[in-house]
Amino acid sequence: MPNARAQQQTQQTQQTDDAWFGRDKALHFGASAAITMIGYAGASAASDHRPTRRAAAVLLGLTAGVTKEVWDAFGAGDASWRDLAWDVIGTATGVAIAAGIDWLYQRLSQPSVADAR
Repeated sequence: MPNARAQQQTQQTQQTDDAWFGRDKALHFGASAAITMIGYAGASAASDHRPTRRAAAVLLGLTAGVTKEVWDAFGAGDASWRDLAWDVIGTATGVAIAAGIDWLYQRLSQPSVADAR
């Protein structure tokens, strides 16, 4: 039974080290959001179709997050489902911000009816 106790302590330590909130999770969130927004900007240069822009941005953000966790799982760090969850949240936030800026830019750059007269 000492082995089971040691395993339980290891799991508890890992859970404590992998809290839902902290610097590491903020880095995952921020990096995913930034990568996604950059992906949206790049897709904007390649396509006028907004759904294509969003899809490309989400694909880039999620690919970066999943790749990082797979890299960690193979020994480069500590793979974590919580890190991946923050990657997903960051990606969703990044695409929402980028799409919002795109929408706002489109609205402000269109000539108004009063300008057309």
